[in-house]
Amino acid sequence: MTLIDSHAHIYSEKFQQDRDEAVARALEAGVEKIYMPNIDHTSIDVMLETEEKHPGQCIAMMGLHPTSVNKDFEQELYLVEEWLGKRQFAAVGECGIDLYWDKTFLTQQQEALKVQVELAKKHQLPIVLHTRDSFDETYEIIAAAQDGSLKGIFHCFSGTVEQAVKVKELGFLMGIGGVATFKNGGLDMVLPHVSLDDLALETDCPYLAPVPHRGKRNEPAYLPLVARRVAELMQKPVEEVAAATTRNALNLFKR
Repeated sequence: MTLIDSHAHIYSEKFQQDRDEAVARALEAGVEKIYMPNIDHTSIDVMLETEEKHPGQCIAMMGLHPTSVNKDFEQELYLVEEWLGKRQFAAVGECGIDLYWDKTFLTQQQEALKVQVELAKKHQLPIVLHTRDSFDETYEIIAAAQDGSLKGIFHCFSGTVEQAVKVKELGFLMGIGGVATFKNGGLDMVLPHVSLDDLALETDCPYLAPVPHRGKRNEPAYLPLVARRVAELMQKPVEEVAAATTRNALNLFKR
């Protein structure tokens, strides 16, 4: 069973002591590729070092995370733009809007997202979206920009069936992770009503570890737990879930 972790911060300092071992455990668990979203200027070096050490398995994106957007966000975006012009990345991301922690810089987050959408179009790359407490605000920007050329993932999707339909109509995938295993995660009400063609699996490690590891550090080796829960909720064989989500991720990222 081959799996793709479409969203993992394996370069995080939480893996400082055992990053290589965590990557090896992922391979052993059948996770062949780990796509790494960038956060801001502080994460680029360690992310690219991780990619260099694990070529073909750990693959970098380039973007600016919404929680790193503040009044000086333009400097961060210049750096993102510069890197996208220098070398190949799998996607623009992660970017989007986060209204969970703080609404102070909503206007700046909206502007930063619009700039990154245009960068994704320019470089013909998919875009990976962060939408914590901000599905409607993020969707509005993506829908307005969608001219048929935009593709990507609504990462850590935990919305409603209606929102899932909107994501599908945009031509985007939903990133499904550990929340699917949570008792009150809500995805038990959504996944039976969507198609495997619209899903990618992710861990978002070191965050959102699936049951029975909830509350501990997450890692890509736990992705089979997500796959099994998705299979259970969709009443499909886990091998079918693995095959479809792997195909979807590879078709999106192209590397």
